[in-house]
Amino acid sequence: MAVVPLAIGGVVLGIVGLATVWIGLYAVVALAVLVWAWWIIGRRVGSFGYAERADDLLVVSGILVRRLVIVPYGRMQLVDLRAGPIDRSLGITTVQLHTAAATTDATIPGLLPDEAAALRDRLAARGEERSAGL
Repeated sequence: MAVVPLAIGGVVLGIVGLATVWIGLYAVVALAVLVWAWWIIGRRVGSFGYAERADDLLVVSGILVRRLVIVPYGRMQLVDLRAGPIDRSLGITTVQLHTAAATTDATIPGLLPDEAAALRDRLAARGEERSAGL
């Protein structure tokens, strides 16, 4: 995000006429990079999804390579909530599902804390109901 002040400063200097053509060109390139990054972030956020079914949880993610993880409730060992400093400042939480197989671990990022806690409680209850007895 350090590109934003540089882009704004370059545009202002370019308008005033105190900057050379290179600084104006740099500002235009920085602004283009900012718009492209904003578009990519929007696509990345929209690529995550989950669905609770009767016997399992579907988690889908990925922009270029789509990943679908199906986690049976009876195979879940731990449902974890994580929120780092940036997540807390944005008011979001990540739900992490752990199973015995490392390839079936799933992550659901960007949930509101109340929604994430409710999902964790539902998944834990369903996991206890369908426990595989491992």
